[in-house]
Amino acid sequence: MKWIKEVFKTEKPIVAMCHLQALPGDPAYDAKGGMAKIVEMARQDFLALQEGGVDAVMFSNEFSLPYLKKVKPETTAAMARVIGELKSEIRIPYGVNVLWDPYASLDLAAAVNAKFIREIMSGVYASDFGLWDTDTGDIYRHKKALELDDVKMLFNIVPESARYLVERPIEEIAKTTVFNNKPDVICVSGTNAGAATDVNVLKKVKDALADTAVFANTGCREETIEDILKIADGAVVGTTFKKDGRFENQVDQERVLRFMERVERSR
Repeated sequence: MKWIKEVFKTEKPIVAMCHLQALPGDPAYDAKGGMAKIVEMARQDFLALQEGGVDAVMFSNEFSLPYLKKVKPETTAAMARVIGELKSEIRIPYGVNVLWDPYASLDLAAAVNAKFIREIMSGVYASDFGLWDTDTGDIYRHKKALELDDVKMLFNIVPESARYLVERPIEEIAKTTVFNNKPDVICVSGTNAGAATDVNVLKKVKDALADTAVFANTGCREETIEDILKIADGAVVGTTFKKDGRFENQVDQERVLRFMERVERSR
């Protein structure tokens, strides 16, 4: 897994989420504020994360609720504009996540030169967004067609707000996902954004995957991150960086700094 240090410049990286506000076409889009407001709020959050010392950032359309399984082109276009406007200020590795559409995530990665994507790319689920099917073989062929061989694939195998259509042990899912798809990272989540990742589930997955990176994907907090990094190879962190630790708020740089101080002690 030496690629982790090559991409993130450290062991056990913290990938911070930069949650974009509702975009054109989304139910909660603020037409009065428009794209200028979205870009400015993204800039504030991104700079607070970067200056707070995170190792990488992942841009996502987190406030495009309720999510689509096939995203409209205006969403990907708006995200590309935001990242494009911030590009000159970005000094750390970055990835993208167009919820919940792996094809759109790859398209966006190609447009903005992202280093990685995170998505639901395997399995069939019953979810709050309806029946959730995937086609991993076609996703990988789309990646190849876009010549994105260097883009790392972060597979979320415990989707938020969803359950496998047929119950299977999580370690079995992890093993077959790796055998069939060769993901770069397996992500283990809680029930929704900000919900704690079950450390017992995280340990089961890591014990089953000695040669594949495993990241905690939700709910990492200042008081738990050291224990999580004793098991996981990294973490994706969003809600805990926000003011008062609330999903709907903007990033609080002081919270980021305190969190990263804990991380440095555990690396």
